[in-house]
Amino acid sequence: MLQKPRVLAAAAVTALVALLAACGAEGGTGPGAGADTDTPDLPLAGSHWTIAAVTVDGTRSVAPPGARLEIEENGRARGNSGCNRFGAAVAVNGDTLTVSSHEVTMIGCPADRDRFERALLKAFTGRLTGRLQEKGLTLASSDGRRTMELVAESGSPLVGTTWTVDALLSGDTAASLPAGSEGKAKLTFGKDGRLTGRLGCNRVSAPAKITEKTITLGAIATTRMICTGPEMDLETKLYDALDGPLTYRLDHRTLTVTDVDGQGFTARAETVEG
Repeated sequence: MLQKPRVLAAAAVTALVALLAACGAEGGTGPGAGADTDTPDLPLAGSHWTIAAVTVDGTRSVAPPGARLEIEENGRARGNSGCNRFGAAVAVNGDTLTVSSHEVTMIGCPADRDRFERALLKAFTGRLTGRLQEKGLTLASSDGRRTMELVAESGSPLVGTTWTVDALLSGDTAASLPAGSEGKAKLTFGKDGRLTGRLGCNRVSAPAKITEKTITLGAIATTRMICTGPEMDLETKLYDALDGPLTYRLDHRTLTVTDVDGQGFTARAETVEG
């Protein structure tokens, strides 16, 4: 069962910086204090971060859209490299975060995202020292050769958010989108009770009844553009996945939608309409 996330907003990060500075001057007295440290544990449990960049051996790599990290309250971290999902065991002791036991899904990544993913996994391993800043958190190895730049991430509601489809699901298996169709499928559940967007090639619209866990779509209307190649392949798969009763799970900025047969997709939040 997933822990209910606690969003760490920018204002909270600023307050925590001041708190850590004060505690560091006085010596650690919190539950993370011990023989190896005189500072309290970094306040990471239940936090969510956008990965801005990583640096490995002097080479800085800017993260692609969708790269994110969550530190759970059970000694686990999980995230997305911008292509594959990953997980790891983590332990916080004072201002250090020790990362071990990576698990990574096996979706094929475009070359640029594959390079970033490799750098990310090298950066996010071993013992890292955390430093809270006004806009987020930096994690760095003791020799400074590996760093991660993180920005505090707010959650997104289902309604009013533009969701970009980033993987296809079949049961417990996630697959990459047809090559060349990345970023082409975007869906929005509007406050007017309608689903609108694009499935890859054609625009789509349908009435949408949303409950706490389910989405029920009415008749789906689409434009009649004739497309070939990966965009049409993606559209066909998504159209089939939207047919029938749907179950959804909203996890901070990730949306998972599946039908009764376990076919579906995941999508990442792009924008939140005011």
